[in-house]
Amino acid sequence: MWESESELVGGRDYGNGVLGSSKHGVKTDGFELRGHSWYVATDIPSDFLVQIGDVSFHLHKSGKMNRIIYESHNADLNKIAFDDLPGGPEAFELAAKFCYGIAVDLTAANISGLRCAAEYLEMTEDLEEGNLIFKTEAFLSYVVLSSWRDSIIVLKSCEKLSPWAENLQIVRRCSESIAWKACANPKGIKWAYTGKPPKVSSPKWNEMKDSSPSRGQQVPPDWWFEDVAILRIDHFVRVITAIKVKGMRFELIGAAIMQYATKWLPGLIKDGVGDEGSNCGNGGSSSSSSSGTWKGGLHMIVAGTKDEPPTVQAKDQRMIIESLISIIPPQKDSVSCSFLLRLLRMANMLKVAPALVTELEKRVGMQFEQATLADLLIPSYNKSETLYDVDLVQRLLEHFLVQEQMDSSSPSRQSFPEKHLYDGTQRGNGPNAKMRVARLVDSYLTEVSRDRNLSLTKFQVLAEALPESARTCDDGLYRAIDSYLKAHPTLSEHERKRLCRVMDCQKLSIDACLHAAQNERLPLRIVVQVLFSEQVKISNAIANNTLKEAGESQYQPLLSNRKTLLEGTPQSFQEGWTAAKKDINTLKFELESMKAKYVELQNDMEILQRQFEKMSKQKQTSAWTSGWKKLSKLTKMTNIETHDIGSQLPTASDQTRKTPRRWRNSIS
Repeated sequence: MWESESELVGGRDYGNGVLGSSKHGVKTDGFELRGHSWYVATDIPSDFLVQIGDVSFHLHKSGKMNRIIYESHNADLNKIAFDDLPGGPEAFELAAKFCYGIAVDLTAANISGLRCAAEYLEMTEDLEEGNLIFKTEAFLSYVVLSSWRDSIIVLKSCEKLSPWAENLQIVRRCSESIAWKACANPKGIKWAYTGKPPKVSSPKWNEMKDSSPSRGQQVPPDWWFEDVAILRIDHFVRVITAIKVKGMRFELIGAAIMQYATKWLPGLIKDGVGDEGSNCGNGGSSSSSSSGTWKGGLHMIVAGTKDEPPTVQAKDQRMIIESLISIIPPQKDSVSCSFLLRLLRMANMLKVAPALVTELEKRVGMQFEQATLADLLIPSYNKSETLYDVDLVQRLLEHFLVQEQMDSSSPSRQSFPEKHLYDGTQRGNGPNAKMRVARLVDSYLTEVSRDRNLSLTKFQVLAEALPESARTCDDGLYRAIDSYLKAHPTLSEHERKRLCRVMDCQKLSIDACLHAAQNERLPLRIVVQVLFSEQVKISNAIANNTLKEAGESQYQPLLSNRKTLLEGTPQSFQEGWTAAKKDINTLKFELESMKAKYVELQNDMEILQRQFEKMSKQKQTSAWTSGWKKLSKLTKMTNIETHDIGSQLPTASDQTRKTPRRWRNSIS
């Protein structure tokens, strides 16, 4: 009797989607619209008025109307209002035409509303065989669910039919139909899956049309992104959940989520930059007809105070973010780290549930080495004193270190091996990941150090969070420290020493050492350490060069004359070698001068130390101690005289006898 595209489904002819019924007692040629009222084109006057919103229908008592009159126990009832009718006046108009035997054209756009209205009006088989519920249900099962485009259109139309569409399983059946077709082998897709006007239904699943891609053209795996992106968030979640159950690759699911977010979350994509979300499908701009071209932060909702009630747009965006966080595949790299950080920025701004924010932070920590400085500069939305949310970056770094510890302790727990991802990037782990994170943290510290409200403790904790092995060079950390000292000139000497303690002077390059040696903002002790480390580096460089020259000299008998060799070398190489020799000689001269100055300073220090010890000994002597010394000298003289008198006649035994014991001189 009816069908959307003159299709023959299951061997049954459904007559171009036209419904008809001739069992109503009143014959009519159609309906007439006068203002906001519908009248039946018949000679019999209407005796029953149905009011649906602002539209009224002048009908005749029959079917559902008679049952309503009977249940109301009021035989004179001639008016009723259906304010909660699903589908509204449009669906009731089609149902009324069906009751009067007028042909009704069923399409994917009106079938869901008509099915729910038939259920509401109880147009079951008890009243008439082949009633509206049976016929709309057959159209859904045999026509809509066999078509990709019709399934999308019906699911989209169910947004205004809650909870009727849910209770009648229309949402579930359409979601599973879409998921099954999205997970099919792209080689078997033979229809125009995008770019078709909504009024025209899609071809059948297995049919070939002139508008479809050619046989030699390969269908991209993301062909379904643009169509599912038009769905409301709850229906999109149902479709993605069904796709997950059917085993779709997680990187494709993540790419579909990113494209959906770029369409429904204005401000998520940077201004003028086509990010991952726009690369995943046919482009974010092509699927954003309702909101035009989105421009970064210009369209972002500014988070107000907690006392201000959230706007409707903010509530909708919060619900979208919370739903997207819950359906992101758990596998690492299913979505990009940049997308996660931008989603986290909006989650903090819109006050998303703390549990979901924590889950999102853990996801960022899993792939923190892929982050960029621009994505990390997240403003502080919780009335913090600092301009940027430094505590958030600290938590992300902690999650990264925990994940790295788990991966290093049990390599088998890694989610999947290294491979090329959906967007063409390649993942690295281990020490290289920590080094990238260290450079990222140093750049972040340099940027946030300009904030005068940033405390020394927060700076130090973030700088020391990474292990020492993560940094092979501390130049980035030195730049951050110097920037912090510039922005905080009132730091005490102790605080400056505490700040510089996070830096290892031995890991500074020659250029950084030269800059630090002339930096007046650094403590004197740090400058001395820098000079010493620079001297050690120069000594090692000279030693290595000496060893290299000694090794080359052993092979000189095997080589030709040096002059002949240099003549055969290009002029640019000879000039470069000459300049290098001059630099080496200059460094040697500077090193010898430094050594001489060092020896001179060491001698001066020894002289000063001896003078200091001499002065300290003089200060320790007093009148009391000098008196004791004089008394001890008199005692010694008396003992000597007694010894001389008693030893005038010495014997052999006396000679071998030991000298008498001397009294210990006390200086106390």
